[in-house]
Amino acid sequence: MKKLRLQFADTMLELGPHDPKLVVMVGDISHGILQPFAKACPGRYYNVGICEPTIVNMAAGISKSGLIPVVHTIAPFIIERAYEQIKLDFGYQNLPINLISVGGAFDYSQLGCSHHCYTDVSLISHFARGRIFYPGSPLEFDLLFKEAYAQNTINYFKLPEVPHGVEFQPSQIKMGKGIRVREGRDLTLVSIGTQLKNAVSASETLQSQGLSCEVLYFPTLKPFDSDLVRESVRKTKRVLVIEELSAHDGVFNLVLRATAGREGIQYEQIAIPDFVHGYGTYEDLCKRLGFCVEGILQRAKVWFP
Repeated sequence: MKKLRLQFADTMLELGPHDPKLVVMVGDISHGILQPFAKACPGRYYNVGICEPTIVNMAAGISKSGLIPVVHTIAPFIIERAYEQIKLDFGYQNLPINLISVGGAFDYSQLGCSHHCYTDVSLISHFARGRIFYPGSPLEFDLLFKEAYAQNTINYFKLPEVPHGVEFQPSQIKMGKGIRVREGRDLTLVSIGTQLKNAVSASETLQSQGLSCEVLYFPTLKPFDSDLVRESVRKTKRVLVIEELSAHDGVFNLVLRATAGREGIQYEQIAIPDFVHGYGTYEDLCKRLGFCVEGILQRAKVWFP
């Protein structure tokens, strides 16, 4: 399947010639794939270098002038390192921006924890005008970006390196809406990003064992589709959240808020519990943290031994 970063470049190239307000700024990344945009839209592509607080400050000036900034670089550097600038320049001044990251969680696994990021969703969620998107396929990014990029909001698009590989119809992908991927009655699996693939595979294994799993998927995390969660757990009474985010403030928190006050619901979570040390491939770290079919099945044994 096509990489999401390539779709990002293609979407910019499609929109740029028709929207003279669109300005793309990068932090020394993705130069090659964005050259068609740079040539088609002269004067609207800038490589600011490894100066993330500076690129956000520059984007604020661009936004203040009435243009639409798109800022793109690696997740920990644009969200965590430059968070003060995002807060001051866009949160306080009510300016719009589009932040496009790559390398969230531990996609850059072999470069170590300096390139990991699993607090970004929590940080951006603190803005009232924050909109958070976690597209797991090129189609999701293309449609969600086109829907959101010109609004007066702080848009964060978290692009995983590995697509989930599940095909959706364009009509299923809408801002603020989750997707019911599989119907079920015994257990609700809530998944985001790449982990949808493992959720679907685990549900098929559980189905072969006589257990009916409902699989929910959320390409938009803010606004969050609480109604879909409530509708599902009303049937299953059990929910397992699988998220490559911090265990301390991510989708599990959203699910708890959505179902607060409802009695008899049981919860489990597969997330990143602590600071991730060490190196290895993306698959190595996933296996260590339980982001795999076996990890999901093991956690489901709490209810179905």
